[in-house]
Amino acid sequence: MEILDKEEILKQFPQLEQPLMDELLKQSTLKTIEAGDEVMRTGQYIKSTILLLSGLLKVYREDDEGNEFLMYYLEPGNACALSMMCTARNEKSQIMAKAVTDVEVLLVPSHLSEMWLGKYKSWHNFVIASYRQRFEELLQTLDSIAFKGLDERLLFYLKRHVKVSGKEVRLSHQQIADELNSSREVISRLLKKLEQTGAITLHRNYLEVHDLEIV
Repeated sequence: MEILDKEEILKQFPQLEQPLMDELLKQSTLKTIEAGDEVMRTGQYIKSTILLLSGLLKVYREDDEGNEFLMYYLEPGNACALSMMCTARNEKSQIMAKAVTDVEVLLVPSHLSEMWLGKYKSWHNFVIASYRQRFEELLQTLDSIAFKGLDERLLFYLKRHVKVSGKEVRLSHQQIADELNSSREVISRLLKKLEQTGAITLHRNYLEVHDLEIV
């Protein structure tokens, strides 16, 4: 996977002021993570704030039986707000993060992240905006669980996935069922109904989204 150069990194975070960018590039660590590998795990102490440069990260909770509960996705230009919180408070992570695709991240040491809050207004605004965005996404996820049936949750899930990774959802029926805490049979039945409306086309181990608004 090609390593991003300085200019490409700067493009991902245009809101950060130049002196801060100079420090970011000089003192952060660039890391490449392969698809399927863990970035954070439950019980781990997080020593760095994670900034995503390329690829897609999935942030989720996992129960004692290994069942996953999807919280949100991170796209290039995003920061993991929960990693910020854990580093600031020196607490163990309560969530998991996994690379959906090959990803590149910048790891900002915790002491720098904390120091920059007072030193750079753009970093302070970036952190607050990251908290706000993740909180709003968590509220949407909570609403979909608390107030909607499984068919509506599936639509919400697909729309969110299309937003971050395009109209080809390269997940099996079992993977979708696991993330929605359902069974493969139920999800397959609901997906088949969506196909009959023309909203999607089902393929082997992936589906193609056409128009979810017609449902």
